[in-house]
Order: sequence, then structure tokens, then C-alpha cells
Amino acid sequence: NSHGVSLSTAFALFKCLIITLRLYFRESIMYALKLSSQTRLFRPHTHRFVARTMTSLPSSVQIVEVGPRDGLQNEPTLVSTQDKITLITKLSEAGCSVMEPTAFVSPKWVPQMANASHVMQGISNSVRETTTLSCLVPNLQGFERAVQAGANQVAIFASASETFSQKNINCSIDESMKRFQVVINAAKEQDIPVRGYVSCVLGCPYEGA
Repeated sequence: NSHGVSLSTAFALFKCLIITLRLYFRESIMYALKLSSQTRLFRPHTHRFVARTMTSLPSSVQIVEVGPRDGLQNEPTLVSTQDKITLITKLSEAGCSVMEPTAFVSPKWVPQMANASHVMQGISNSVRETTTLSCLVPNLQGFERAVQAGANQVAIFASASETFSQKNINCSIDESMKRFQVVINAAKEQDIPVRGYVSCVLGCPYEGA
């Protein structure tokens, strides 16, 4: 690259950043609790709120890396299969344990994902052993292709915006729910986990906020 930083170095720095953020947030909360018990900076009800928040927090947070899919799908220049596999491998080595490596969608609408099957086939066993590969699927056909390619999890995506749903997956919100139910039923039969998420929760590029 133009700045002389290798891909391996970039991912090593990324891994260090994740570890640093984890320590920072943990230490910040612990410091706030300690300060609240030793000074009058926090009022009693604030201290109780922080304490309740600490006890209600989950023991861990799952971060899903979507760069190989969402980060590349709108790139105008097609990214080679090998470059995608290298990116996925480096992200896995950096500590990303759950990842969307690709999407099994129509190449007519998303040309960047046309090599989805080849990308999945090229992912090494060492990556598969340590990383959940969650492929995006819009319908049953996409689900079947993803499973055949070795996905060990699938992701379905609805929209809070009717217009975005039509533009993104060419169907209404109600129609998308019916499609996803078929996918979920098929996934249950094969004991494959399903992730679901909603687009345009805070705003829509077509309808606004």
C-alpha cells in the first residue's frame, strides 16, 4: 500500500485495538464504581444504578465482522476470490470469531458476491475450526447454496422500511417475513443456527428518519 503498512501489520494493530478497548471499558466501569463508593461525586441513587447496570450486563458481547460481505459488496471493482479468502483468513487470525464471509444472493443484483461458493470453498480448515461462518441469505435458494458451500450459520435480514425492502430484496416486508420463515424452518431441520437483523431501524435512505 501507499503508506508501507502490510496487511499482516494492519490486522495485528486491529487485534491490539480490540484488546485495549476491552480493558479500557472494564477498567472505566470499575473506576466509576470505586469512585462512587469513596467520594460524594455520585449521589446514592446513581451508585445504585451503576451497580444494577453492572450486575445486569452480559458476561460477554459477540461482535460479528461483516467486512468481507458488507464491506465489499458495493465496491465497483470486483475483488478476486483469493483476495477475499486472504481477508477472511487475516480477520480470523486477528481474533474475529464470528464473521459474514459472503452472501448467497443473485449475482445479477450484487455482482461482487458472484464468487460466494468459491470463496467458501477456499476457506481453510484452521479458519473453520475457530470461526463461525455466517452467510447472508435472502431466501431458501440462497440458504441451500450456503449450506452446500459449508456455512455453519446463516443470517436473514428484514427491513423496517417498506421502500428499502422493495429496493433491497425486491419484495414487501410481509413477503420477506414469509420467505424468512421458510428459511428458518429449513435451518431447524438441519440444526443450523440463524441470525436475524433489521435494516433501517434509525432511518432509511429513501424514506428518511
